[in-house]
Amino acid sequence: MRKQILLSTLGAVIVAVLLLGVPLCAFAVNQLWAAAHTDVDQSAKQYALAYDRTALAGKYVTDVTLAGWLWPGRGADSRIEVTTSDGRLLAYGKAPENARIISEVPTATGAKVRLLASSDSVQYRSAVFIMVALTGVAAAVLVGAFIAFRSSRRISAPLIYLSAQAQQLGSGGVRPRVNPSGIEEIDLVQDELVRASENLAGRLAAERQFASDVSHQLRTPLTALSMRVEEIQMISSEDEVRNEAGEALNQIERLAGVVEDLKRNSQHAGGGTTQAINVDEFLVHQQSEWEGPFKVADRPLVFRNETDRPALATPGSLGQVIATLLENSLKYGAGTTTVRAKMAGNKKGMFFEVSDEGEGVDDEIAPDIFKKGVSGHGSTGIGLALAKQLIEADGGKLELTVRRPPTFQVFVATVPASLDPNRVIPQGAIISVSRPKRRF
Repeated sequence: MRKQILLSTLGAVIVAVLLLGVPLCAFAVNQLWAAAHTDVDQSAKQYALAYDRTALAGKYVTDVTLAGWLWPGRGADSRIEVTTSDGRLLAYGKAPENARIISEVPTATGAKVRLLASSDSVQYRSAVFIMVALTGVAAAVLVGAFIAFRSSRRISAPLIYLSAQAQQLGSGGVRPRVNPSGIEEIDLVQDELVRASENLAGRLAAERQFASDVSHQLRTPLTALSMRVEEIQMISSEDEVRNEAGEALNQIERLAGVVEDLKRNSQHAGGGTTQAINVDEFLVHQQSEWEGPFKVADRPLVFRNETDRPALATPGSLGQVIATLLENSLKYGAGTTTVRAKMAGNKKGMFFEVSDEGEGVDDEIAPDIFKKGVSGHGSTGIGLALAKQLIEADGGKLELTVRRPPTFQVFVATVPASLDPNRVIPQGAIISVSRPKRRF
C-alpha cells in the first residue's frame, strides 16, 4: 500500500505541475518573442522618421548616414536597408545569421525602411526561462516525493500494526495492544477490533469455565460408577455378566479420558497462548516458506537445530519474528543466511540466531535499531519494533548481538525436561483399566 500511496501522490504532483507549467512556459516564450518584435517595429519607425527628416531637409542619404541612425548596441546584431523613392538601395550592417525578426515600414517620402534583427537574444532568454521552469518542476516533484514518502509512512505504519493485532487475535491473543494512530478510519477499525477481542475474551472465559465445571462435576460420578462396575465384575460368577461389566468399564474409561482431555484443554487455554513448539517442525516450516525466495535471490539458506527440547512460545508470534529477520536478511544482507537454534547455558531457555555475511548494521542506528521508525534502508522501520514487542509479550527477548556481520538473537523459554511431551506422559488419576483387579 505504501508504494501505491507514493506513486499516486507523485502522479498527482506531476500532472498538476505539467498542467500549470506547460501553458506558463508557452505563454512566457510567446511574450518574449512578442516583446522582441515590438522593439524592432518601434526601432524601424524611428529610422523611417529620421529618413524623412533628412530627405525633407534636402540632404543626400548615404550608407554612412544609416550608420548614425542605428541605436547604440544594435549595430552588432542588426541590418538596416532603405529603398529610396528613385529605386536606390542603401544598407548598413551585416545580415545576422538568425535574422528571424524583421520589420518593414514605409516613409512619408515614398521610401521603405527594412530592419533585420538577430533572434539569438530571444532564444537565449527563452532557453533560460525554460531551464528555470524545469528546475521548478524538478523541485516541485522532489517536494511532492518527500511529502508522499512521509504520508505513506504515516498511513502504512498503523496498517502494519493493525495487521499484527489481527494476527495476534487470530493466534489466540484475545487482547491485542492498540496505540491510536491519529487517522480516524484506522482508529475506528482498531476500536472495532478491540470490541471484538473483548467479546471473544468473554466468550472464551465462559466456555473455559463451563468446561472446567463440567469436567469437575463428571469426574467424581464417573469414578464412583467405575468402582461399582468393577465391584459387579469381581463378585459376579456368571461369564456373561463379567463380560458386559468389562465392556461397560471400557466405555467408562473412554468417557473419563474425554473428561480429562476437556479439563486439560480448558486449563491450558486459560493460561495464555504459549505452547510447546517442536523446534524441528518449526524450522522445517520456516525452511519450506523461505527456501524459494532465497533460491530466487541465489542466496544459501541454512537451518541448524542444536536443541533437545521444545520451545515455549506463541507459534504465530515466534514465526512472525523469525520471518521478519529472514526478510531483512534477504533484502539487505548478503551471502549465506544461517538460522541456528541452540540451548541457553542454564537449560531454561533457547536462542534462535539469524545471521548472514552482509555489511551489517551502521553504528549510528545500531543502538536504536528496535525503535519504531528507525531504518537504515529507507523502509518503514516497523518490522523489528513489532517483532520485539511480539516476542516480549511471551516473555522473550530480541537483541542485536553482533553488528558486523549482523547477528540477531531471539530468546524464548523452553519446556522443562520433566514436562517434555516427547519424553514423558503427564500423570493422572487412574480411573479404571481393562480386566481390573481390586486393590487392597
